[in-house]
Amino acid sequence: MPRPTVAQLACGSCTVVFSTFVMLLLSGASSAPAVAVVAVSALALGLVVAMKVPHLAPRRPAAVHGTAAPEPVRATVPSPVREKVREPVRERAAS
Repeated sequence: MPRPTVAQLACGSCTVVFSTFVMLLLSGASSAPAVAVVAVSALALGLVVAMKVPHLAPRRPAAVHGTAAPEPVRATVPSPVREKVREPVRERAAS
């Protein structure tokens, strides 16, 4: 089984936290069984959202029939600089 991605963990966790908060506010649940039902349903919702995250990525458009495959991009590297003619070093005479 593949490990969950960071996006899956983030989306699932945020869904659990926010959905629990909203459901508790809207339902007004105060008894332990009611809070447990809200928590379990929030966990289930977070799991569903986490599993659907990879499917939300944009898909590549279908290839158009009859067109050639794109050519690979070739990077150009500048030619090495030729060595400059160096002038002889002029030294000062010791005085």
